[in-house]
Amino acid sequence: MLDPRFVRDNPEHVAELLRKKKFDLNVEQIRSLESERKTVQSAAQNLRAEKKQTSKKVGQLIGQGMSVDEAKAQVAELLSDIDVRLTEAESREQGILSELDAILQVLPNLPDASVPEGDSDEDNVEVRRWGTPKEFGFEPQDHVALGENCGLDFDAGAKLSGSRFVVMRNKIARLHRALAQFMLDVQTGEHGYEECSTPYLVHAHVLHGTGQLPKFEEDLFKTTAEEQEKPHYLIPTSEVTLTNLVRESILEADQLPIKLTGHTPCFRSEAGSSGRDTRGMIRQHQFDKVEMVRIVHPEKSFEALEEMTANAEAILQKLDLPYRVVQLCGGDLGFGATKTFDLEVWLPGQQKYREISSISNCLDFQARRMQARFRNPETGKPELVHTLNGSGLAVGRAMVAVMENYQDEQGHIHIPEVLKPYMGGLEVIE
Repeated sequence: MLDPRFVRDNPEHVAELLRKKKFDLNVEQIRSLESERKTVQSAAQNLRAEKKQTSKKVGQLIGQGMSVDEAKAQVAELLSDIDVRLTEAESREQGILSELDAILQVLPNLPDASVPEGDSDEDNVEVRRWGTPKEFGFEPQDHVALGENCGLDFDAGAKLSGSRFVVMRNKIARLHRALAQFMLDVQTGEHGYEECSTPYLVHAHVLHGTGQLPKFEEDLFKTTAEEQEKPHYLIPTSEVTLTNLVRESILEADQLPIKLTGHTPCFRSEAGSSGRDTRGMIRQHQFDKVEMVRIVHPEKSFEALEEMTANAEAILQKLDLPYRVVQLCGGDLGFGATKTFDLEVWLPGQQKYREISSISNCLDFQARRMQARFRNPETGKPELVHTLNGSGLAVGRAMVAVMENYQDEQGHIHIPEVLKPYMGGLEVIE
């Protein structure tokens, strides 16, 4: 969430910045509410001062010859009238703050000045490429065709759960598991992340903390058991649980940075992607991901963004998968992000680069919602931390990339060198 005071004091400036994200802020609405809030707040302050002065009148009235009982009764009547007006003013002030808060809850994070202009992913800016797409002496198949005889069973997934689900069998299932274990080993052993195993079901306030609620509820799966006092939501990513581990806490400065990783299934209804990527594993309702999260000092977050991008790139480089890094334009930038780099891996079956990781700096946007702070040793006062998140990587999409890039003319899938120890020495899936 953006700083409420900053938004109230600078609505025009905020609106100008949000235009890069293609978000239209109603400046007049905020100005009107803020003007009324100041008026009501001033009236409430005056009434409190009047109440304080009125409370002292008992002695004055007695000094003027009024009896004690009469003086108390008159002052009580005056105070009662003030209390009624004060309650009305405080109630209206709270109502205005609630209206402003409702606006703030759906305001995106402000884009960094370095974010390029643009309307969609077609306007994202390529930063660099790594690796050269392989030249095949045959027409490469996509992962769906390859998977027909290798253990990818989309019909079984549909039979069990409907569209956008898959069953993996035998060596393909092991390849999927091997990729997740490999990613975790690299992120923990080489990059210093702490591995965590977190719940897959969370309460609403946890999703509010990382920005999925209230704006994106239609993209979530929600439990409906009647006996539950509070419903649970299935996590759309372990960013939610990992980041919320520091909610409502004050960290010491020497605890930063905190680097967390975890492998979980992720659940998304894909409400806004009707008709997109319906073939195969690119856009599923359930998929696995190894997530990276960092909690850092505010002065270190952009440095951490570059490091996290390199951490994700390392996985693709070790797998020898060609990829490119793009910086997202304003129109493609996520709700909570101020700056994002996407990694797009080359898929021979589609003859295009497809997203496999998204690494974002959220500044204090999530921290303010979670009240996640650290104690600044220079001032001794609590300040909001900065949070970052990114895929390290999406396991299913990584498997798709391995299948397509390591295929041969017979439709066999050769195992990348770094994965062979995880596959019991297996060299090829026939």
